[in-house]
Amino acid sequence: MEPLSHRGLPRLSWIDTLYSNFNYGAEDYDAEGNEEPKALPEGSETMPYIDESPTMSPQLSARGQESGDGVSPTPTDGLNTGVDAGKGLEMRKLVLSGFLASEEIYINQLEALLLPMKPLKATATTSQPVLTLQQIETIFYKIQDIYEIHKEFYDNLCPKVQQWDSNITMGHLFQKLASQLGVYKAFVDNYKIALETAEKCSHSNNQFQKISEELKVKGPKDSKESHTSVTMEALLYKPIDRVTRSTLVLHDLLKHTPSDHPDYPLLQDALRISQNFLSSINEDIDPRRTAVTTPKGETRQLIKDGFLVELSEGSRKLRHVFLFTDVLLCAKLKKTAVGKHQQYDCKWYVPLADLVFPSPEESEHCPQVHVIPDHELEDMKMKISAIKSEVQKEKANKGQSRAIERLKKKMFENEFWLLLNSPAIPFRIHNRNGKSYLFLLSSDYERSEWREAIQKLQKKDLQAFVLSSVELQVLTGSCFKLRTVHNIPVTSNKDDDESPGLYGFLHVIVHSAKGFKQSANLYCTLEVDSFGYFVSKAKTRVFRDTTEPQWNEEFEIELEGSQSLRILCYEKCYDKTKLNKDNNEIVDKIMGKGQIQLDPQAVQTKNWHMDVIEMNGIKVEFSMKFTSRDMSLKRTPSKKQTGVFGVKISVVTKRERSKVPYIVRQCIEEVEKRGIEEVGIYRISGVATDIQALKAVFDANNKDILVMLSDMDINAIAGTLKLYFRELPEPLLTDRLYPAFMEGIALSDPAAKENCMMHLLRSLPDPNLITFLFLLEHLKRVAEKEPINKMSLHNLATVFGPTLLRPSEGESKGHLTLASDIWSHDVMAQVQVLLYYLQHPPISFTELKRNTLYFSTDV
Repeated sequence: MEPLSHRGLPRLSWIDTLYSNFNYGAEDYDAEGNEEPKALPEGSETMPYIDESPTMSPQLSARGQESGDGVSPTPTDGLNTGVDAGKGLEMRKLVLSGFLASEEIYINQLEALLLPMKPLKATATTSQPVLTLQQIETIFYKIQDIYEIHKEFYDNLCPKVQQWDSNITMGHLFQKLASQLGVYKAFVDNYKIALETAEKCSHSNNQFQKISEELKVKGPKDSKESHTSVTMEALLYKPIDRVTRSTLVLHDLLKHTPSDHPDYPLLQDALRISQNFLSSINEDIDPRRTAVTTPKGETRQLIKDGFLVELSEGSRKLRHVFLFTDVLLCAKLKKTAVGKHQQYDCKWYVPLADLVFPSPEESEHCPQVHVIPDHELEDMKMKISAIKSEVQKEKANKGQSRAIERLKKKMFENEFWLLLNSPAIPFRIHNRNGKSYLFLLSSDYERSEWREAIQKLQKKDLQAFVLSSVELQVLTGSCFKLRTVHNIPVTSNKDDDESPGLYGFLHVIVHSAKGFKQSANLYCTLEVDSFGYFVSKAKTRVFRDTTEPQWNEEFEIELEGSQSLRILCYEKCYDKTKLNKDNNEIVDKIMGKGQIQLDPQAVQTKNWHMDVIEMNGIKVEFSMKFTSRDMSLKRTPSKKQTGVFGVKISVVTKRERSKVPYIVRQCIEEVEKRGIEEVGIYRISGVATDIQALKAVFDANNKDILVMLSDMDINAIAGTLKLYFRELPEPLLTDRLYPAFMEGIALSDPAAKENCMMHLLRSLPDPNLITFLFLLEHLKRVAEKEPINKMSLHNLATVFGPTLLRPSEGESKGHLTLASDIWSHDVMAQVQVLLYYLQHPPISFTELKRNTLYFSTDV
């Protein structure tokens, strides 16, 4: 999730948003998920990096996410192409109004910073000075100059905006502001020492500590709050932040200024000056990334941070982990009173010189990790989806904001639980002088990223050290302002205007890979994000002894609000001695990894979109296309009634003179023969081309079916069975009975539910019922092997429920709303129906039919 500072605010009501928006972020919960006292609103003055500029366009916002605060080196190219003069000038006014309001806040912050300077100077010459004159000069260096520059700018711009005229010019004001950026350069160069001096003075002088912890900032004119308490440290960062904000505003102004407007060349010049200034500040000493000086006198920088789940004392805790140039620090947010500046609490740290990764075979056996059953995770996903639907309905009906907030809070709690309990991939860190620490990750990708980042830093000449309590306090104190990941990565932390991600099916063909230096046994896995974490969805077959594998395998991956696709390339290890003692799995070596954003515009075309991911000198070539759920869930009858796919089950069984279609019997037999212990059977996608080949063979009733089945990858056979049920012109449990199944599963009384659900089975046509019972017993046998294949009854119900129950096109039109909405509401019930029968004692066809006499057959 991007830093809060990169979020664009609505242009008209941004002041209201700034002071009323409540966000269930990392600050509202402690690391174990217990509710914290309510944090100050987003944009409050305790958070040093919140963007106060409402003027960021979506384009700029997107660019900010990719590259931090950097700005494009070619600012004006195409910025105002096709600007509608009237609309553009109106947008100029909105941009300027917003910027003016944020300037007011900035000036108030500078005033608050300058307020204690005079009394401090007055005491400096007395017998009991709080600070020396030199310390005052160092801490408040150039603040007065910056204040005067912006006060003059504000006083000149304000009347122009208030007495708006489309021909008004103010480019000269921005040009003058840009020409005075030299004062900021002086401030930036002094920033680190100003911060260190303020920290040292706070530790040594209680009086100054009190002053620096509670400076009062005046609220804007429109705000209900007259003052806000802010720390000096937070305010000292404001000028650093302001330079980039001003540059972004110039981008927006140019975008909405016609090129023939007299302001246009002046704004261009101001932007050029601003960008030259920004590029002149060396990134290596960017104060945002710099913490404090190390014991050796070097600058300690933050390299990477993020939320990880730590297994501590037998339970899972959400930690914020910070990787600095010489130390790894594990922290959690302290509980603080409302309005108090929030800080991190250090749980432990390991100097990188002492940090080692135990190899799988060396790793001592860790405490047993309690793995949450898949069905519980799936249940929670369903709950979250249901709450999302409720939120959408409340918004559509213009429901009470209190009700929406309550639902969002509940959604956050559920998502937080999922985030905490879903990771299962062990990542162990060992301190050569002490204990080991164990994190649980959801993806090999993250484990590899953290390991690589640490190992890269360890190539430098590092020395072991022990931090004093004061040094540790200073370092931990810096984490709040340095962090780049501000929010727990859950969807309830997203703004309403952020992309909800893609719901549907992503078709991916993994073609080939190049760039391997020596022959190896190679394969790729595909991951997509879902509910804030990444899940492995597909795996190519292993291509043996090659430097240029040619897989050409197609996969269909289900997306649940996904925004990214990852491809990992592995070398297969066949050495049974290299077992990971944490999870008893052989560790394959990651050769490379890469990630791409799933851009809805690029992906949602009927044509394949070809791409290349570069990873450590390796290039993996792949193609993809996306099908939305409402398109992919259509049941379309086959035009050829001679085949089996897309043909009514009664027609097929009558033609074959069988009770269960041949395709169902053969696929199930093959899965039970050699796939019942396959990890993720029915969940892991088979290769699409193999599935299509099997479909063609079954449709043609080819004599070579059995030979082909015995040679085919088992996931392709499982995929063919799923495809057969998915392509039935009406669901196996029929369109006619669908509403009754939905009502029956919702009954609360167990006896009433039992009567209803059994009665519905009796009401099915014989071919449908016999085939359903045949499949049911097979799925129960698969679930018996859950310890090996990791497929529970709930997993199987999730895979097959929609396939067996989803109504055909004509029936489902009444149900369709949002793609994500149908997926949440209807599918939950479809899964529950199948799960009910899977959990039921064995159901006999003859027993069911014998009992028909006791019940009416009307449904």
